[in-house]
Amino acid sequence: MFFNYAFSLLRKYGFCREQAVLGARNISTQVVRNRMKSVKNIQKITKAMKMVAASKLRAIQTRAENSRGLWQPFTALLGDMPSVDVKKNVIVTISSDKGLCGGINSTSVKISRALYKLNSGPEKESKYVIVGEKAKAQLIRDSKKMIDISFTELQKNPLNFTQVSVLADDILKNVEFDALRIVFNKFQSVVSFIPTTATVLSPEIVEREAEAGGKLGELDLYEIEGAETKGEVLQNLAEFQFACTMFNAVLENACSEQGARMSAMDSSSRNAGEMLDRLTLTYNRTRQASITTELIEIISGASALEG
Repeated sequence: MFFNYAFSLLRKYGFCREQAVLGARNISTQVVRNRMKSVKNIQKITKAMKMVAASKLRAIQTRAENSRGLWQPFTALLGDMPSVDVKKNVIVTISSDKGLCGGINSTSVKISRALYKLNSGPEKESKYVIVGEKAKAQLIRDSKKMIDISFTELQKNPLNFTQVSVLADDILKNVEFDALRIVFNKFQSVVSFIPTTATVLSPEIVEREAEAGGKLGELDLYEIEGAETKGEVLQNLAEFQFACTMFNAVLENACSEQGARMSAMDSSSRNAGEMLDRLTLTYNRTRQASITTELIEIISGASALEG
């Protein structure tokens, strides 16, 4: 009865003034409500991006696993010599064109910088070749003069061997090298990828290592016959090896990118859910405090009018 009487007095004497006061007091709850709406929208976007990344990962994972059979015979034939000492090193850094995929691009850039420092000196020369916008954006800050060529938007179209072969041919035509160090992320699982460096030597270095008794593969077990010289055969092998290694590296890195994006978007969705729970609790507390304050003021106003 008392509250009904109090509300009737407010309606009769001071409804407009009280409505303005309540509007000013509800600003905090409105801010929280808007924030909750924004977090819900972000959560929808991250869930959608996770589903898109999962779809792309399924499409590219099988191709990446099959491409490993292209470069493995070259490792058996020519060996794998990542620590070979040469004068001209070219570091080919594979990265993505888009972000929101965890730290795979930062990892590739860190390894590339470490290789650059390791293979730099008074009688050595190191250069960068960059594939992907994200590595370019990071390396151009402090190594702009060391970047020979950069390629972006490689994954705009579905990746195929012809496309990567043209890319490899452009690199071989425009860059002088003794060793090509290809830095990429090898796909293991959705939550795991291994930073990897593959080395492709020039024909001259392969011949030098063979004559010096270096740790080559099974090349010495074969006799090269025909019109072509050994140098020409090694030249063709080096070009084809680089194209195959690049194709595998691009696919492996694309697979790692989608897996890392799935993990990142899943974490973002969970974080958005937790933030939404906290905002809901804050909203309820703010609303309860506002209602309590309003009731106290209504009761005080009614008591004052009665007096």
